[in-house]
Amino acid sequence: MADSIEDYVRETQKRVQAKTSKIRAPHVFDFNYVPNKPLMREELKPVVDGLLRYLSTGIPNHLLIVGSRGSGKTLSVRYLEELFRRKGLELVYVNCRLANSSYKILAHLLGIRARGYSFEELAVRFEDRYGPKTVVVLDEVDLITDRNMDILYFLSRSEAQYMTILLSNNPKWVTGLDQSVQSTLQSEPIYFRPYSAEELREILCDRAKTAVGGAPDEVLGEIAALTAKMTDSDVRVGIKTLYYWAVEPETALRDNFYRAQREVVVDVVKSLHDKNLLILKAGAGKERRLKEVYDAYRILCRRYREEPFSYVHFCKSLPYLQSLGLVLLTFTKVPRTYAKAMQLTFPPEILDTFWRVRFG
Repeated sequence: MADSIEDYVRETQKRVQAKTSKIRAPHVFDFNYVPNKPLMREELKPVVDGLLRYLSTGIPNHLLIVGSRGSGKTLSVRYLEELFRRKGLELVYVNCRLANSSYKILAHLLGIRARGYSFEELAVRFEDRYGPKTVVVLDEVDLITDRNMDILYFLSRSEAQYMTILLSNNPKWVTGLDQSVQSTLQSEPIYFRPYSAEELREILCDRAKTAVGGAPDEVLGEIAALTAKMTDSDVRVGIKTLYYWAVEPETALRDNFYRAQREVVVDVVKSLHDKNLLILKAGAGKERRLKEVYDAYRILCRRYREEPFSYVHFCKSLPYLQSLGLVLLTFTKVPRTYAKAMQLTFPPEILDTFWRVRFG
C-alpha cells in the first residue's frame, strides 16, 4: 500500500506505462479519427454521386443523411470532405451541438465573434467569403434551436447555389421543418443502416492493425458480435472496447465491453433535453406498453412542472431515443392483439445519476 499520494502516483504511472507501451498509434481510438481508407458502403454511393454532380454542374442536390449514433455518418462525410476538396469543392463543416443556432453557425464558419452583427449581415459576409461550389455540412442538424431555421432557408435560397449535407440521428426531424424550408431544400434522404457484425469486425481489425499491430480473430469477432447485438451496432462502443482490451488485457472481454458501453451511454444521456429524460424515467424498469409509459410521463411532467408532449409528439420522440441506442421499441402481446412497447437498453443507475442532477 502506498504511503503517500506521490508514492501512489509513481507506482500507478509505472503500471499504466507498462500496459500502454504496446500502443503505437493511440489516436486511432479517438472517435474523431478518420482512417485513410474507411469502409466502403452502399449508403455512401448516393452521397458521392451527389457531390460529383454538383462538382460538374454547380447545381446543388441537398442531402439529408440519417442513421443511429455510431453508424458512420460523420466519419464518412469527413473523409469525403478532404477527398473532394482536392477535386475543387469547398466543404465546410460545423457540428450544431457546438453552434446551435443559425446565427452561431454562420459566425463559426466565418471564424468571427458574432456580437454586433445581424443574421443578414453575417449572411452577406458568408457569400462574400464562400463562392459557388461550396458544400455546407451541418452535423447533428436537429439540435438547431431557432424555430425558423434561417440558416437552411438562406443556404437553399442563396444565388451562390450552395449545396448542403445535413446529418441527423433523428429520422423524424425533417417532418418538423417549416413548409417553405422543406420545399426549398427538397433534400434527398439517405439512410445509414447500422453496421453488420462483419463490417464491425472489419473496422476493428483495421484499427487494431494500426494501433497495436493486430488482434486475434476471436477477440475481434466477440467485440463485433457484442456491439451488434447489444448497442444497435454503435461502432464507438466497439472501438472503446478494443482500447480497453489493449490496455487491460487481464480483464474479461465482456467486462471491458460493459465498461465501454456505460461510458458511451453516459455521454449520450447527459446531453439529452429534460423532456427526453422524463420519457426515459417514465419507461424505466421492465418492458411496458407505450400507453402506460405515456401516462407515467404525464404524471412526472405535472410533478416537475414541465409541459408534457401530446401523445402523438411523444410517439414521434421515441424513434429518436431508439436511434441513440437508449430504448428498444417492440410489440408485446395483450389480450387478442399486440401493442407497442418500450424498454430501456442501458443500466438504470446511469439514468438515476443524471435524474438527481437535473431534478433533485
